[in-house]
Amino acid sequence: MVADAVKYKRLMLKLSGEALMGNDDYGINMETAAGFARDIKQVVDEGVQLAIVVGGGNIFRGMQGAAKGMERADADYMGMLATVMNGLALSGVLRQNAIPAVVMSAIPMPTICESYCRNRALSHLENGKVVIFAGGTGNPFFTTDTAATLRAVEMNCECLAKATQVDGVYSADPKTNPDATRFETLHYDKILSDNLKIMDGAAIALARDNKLPLVVFSIHEPGNLLSMVKGTAKATTVLSRD
Repeated sequence: MVADAVKYKRLMLKLSGEALMGNDDYGINMETAAGFARDIKQVVDEGVQLAIVVGGGNIFRGMQGAAKGMERADADYMGMLATVMNGLALSGVLRQNAIPAVVMSAIPMPTICESYCRNRALSHLENGKVVIFAGGTGNPFFTTDTAATLRAVEMNCECLAKATQVDGVYSADPKTNPDATRFETLHYDKILSDNLKIMDGAAIALARDNKLPLVVFSIHEPGNLLSMVKGTAKATTVLSRD
């Protein structure tokens, strides 16, 4: 049963592939993944229906391949496959922590995971399973930020939570600029007009047009995902103008 303190009953969590690396140079650090699983369990135990989109940058980033002469579409498809690998790893860790989870891919690969179907995904969420959406949107030239926003809208999520290395949105990189200003709240129009690098433009426009709130928070503090769900985490909330 969802506690009164829970602010969001159905949530989309966007995890970067790099977050799964931990302190490694590439790949999946299983200790780090297990830490994420513990945070996710805290949220699931509160009765929150959780969907996840994970990137693939820890394995292969499409833009890097394109920059080295590979055709962009082929590079992006390789990046999509990397997200499936990350999704399978994360779902395995979740199940080890007694959290039912399923991977659904926008690119059909039925011997490995379920193919994406909106109605079936909604049924999984309603039955208490964590649904991990892999394969991006299934199309090149779209990022996993756009995939997360698209699936959040399709799943009727109340919020898109973007897990980052910092505790919100800043006017500049706080790691290199100590004078950077941190925002408590923002509107999507300002993000687009000021070219703040939170998500790509397609994702921002899609979230704005569908009035989907975005919360940017740090994933590296244990228990912070639960704090974010309860509305007590230090974070930046991005909203559409009424």
